[in-house]
Amino acid sequence: MKIPPYVLLLLATLLWGGNFVIGRAVSDDIPPLTLAFLRWCVAFMVFLPIAYRSLKREWPLLKEHWLIVLILSLTGVAAFNTLVYIGLHYTTSINASLMNSSTPIIIYILSFIFLKERLSKFQLIGTILSLSGVVFIITGGSFASLVGFTFNKGDVIVTIAVCCWSVYSLLIKQYAKRLPGQSTFLVTIVLGLVLLFPFYLYETLEGTATIHWGWSTIAAILYVGVFASIVAFLCWNNGVIQLGANKASIYLNFIPVFATIFAILFLHEKLHAFQIIGGLAVVAGVILAGKTNKQRLPS
Repeated sequence: MKIPPYVLLLLATLLWGGNFVIGRAVSDDIPPLTLAFLRWCVAFMVFLPIAYRSLKREWPLLKEHWLIVLILSLTGVAAFNTLVYIGLHYTTSINASLMNSSTPIIIYILSFIFLKERLSKFQLIGTILSLSGVVFIITGGSFASLVGFTFNKGDVIVTIAVCCWSVYSLLIKQYAKRLPGQSTFLVTIVLGLVLLFPFYLYETLEGTATIHWGWSTIAAILYVGVFASIVAFLCWNNGVIQLGANKASIYLNFIPVFATIFAILFLHEKLHAFQIIGGLAVVAGVILAGKTNKQRLPS
């Protein structure tokens, strides 16, 4: 039975929303670098049997674009989730997921700067609106924090993580027709593990990588390694194939919705007015920027 694309896309965003909450929930039980490393160890073991045959066939193509594959691994595998897990030690999962919603806007900005793509009026207005929402969330809705440049360092770290993910997403978009999906993802996981290993080793040797083992800890590692990585990835890709990238992208706005629901139910986080206002501004900006407009601003 063929699963409808909207079910696949909603399931992917639900699992990704849960990733923010899990990262926050185990922040006192697993150090962030260790969690990131163990996540991709699990993901590698699960995904290797799925993508191994494709990798053998498509290896020459991956070698041809080795630098792009390396950058994809650095930004999308090694940096993004690691920075998110670090940031979640200092900020809430609601804040982190709301700021993650600004990814399409960062992609527009990067495309304008590096690819010389022109911005439409809708994209310009949407960018300003969305970034204003991000600043509103980071400052906690406080003008004094903005003037004094006193930001929550967790929010700043998550913002850097979002920029890394935006670079990853932009490169995936640019090389979608040149790089095979599954084998590329498998290689980026392997390279990501290589990049993360020295940091994991440092955390271990320094004695900061103390893991409080328990069923909840094991479940968290399995969740982020299997469901938030492999299952969500496969659901999202199949949903995009069926529905199309443009229509599918709007579903990313469900990530903060699911993350907020889970955070309130399981972590007892409180939803504040500044998060609602900032989140609505971010999402509204993304939707507005997604509109088409014949008149574009010169690059």
